[in-house]
Amino acid sequence: MLDSMGSSSLTINGFLEDALSEPDIGITDRFRWHATPVGIAALWTASSAPSTPPFEEAVEEGLKVGLDLSREEREFHQVQQGLVLLFHS
Repeated sequence: MLDSMGSSSLTINGFLEDALSEPDIGITDRFRWHATPVGIAALWTASSAPSTPPFEEAVEEGLKVGLDLSREEREFHQVQQGLVLLFHS
C-alpha cells in the first residue's frame, strides 16, 4: 500500500514539474501561478521559506490574478522547483 501512495505522489509531482516548465498564468508578490492537469498550482517564489504552507496568502494573492480559490481543496508538494500549493475541486 505504501508503494501505491508513493507512486501517486510521484505522479502528481511529475505533472506539477512538467506544468511549472510551461508559461505561467500570472505572477503575484509571493507566487507564480500555473494551470496544471491536477489543478491550479502556486509556486512559492518569496526568498524565505515559510514554516507552514501559506494557503491563506495564496488564496489572497490568487484574487490578484483572477482566481477565487477559497472553496478549493488544498494540498502542498515539494518539487524540484520548490514548494507548490495545489488547489483543486
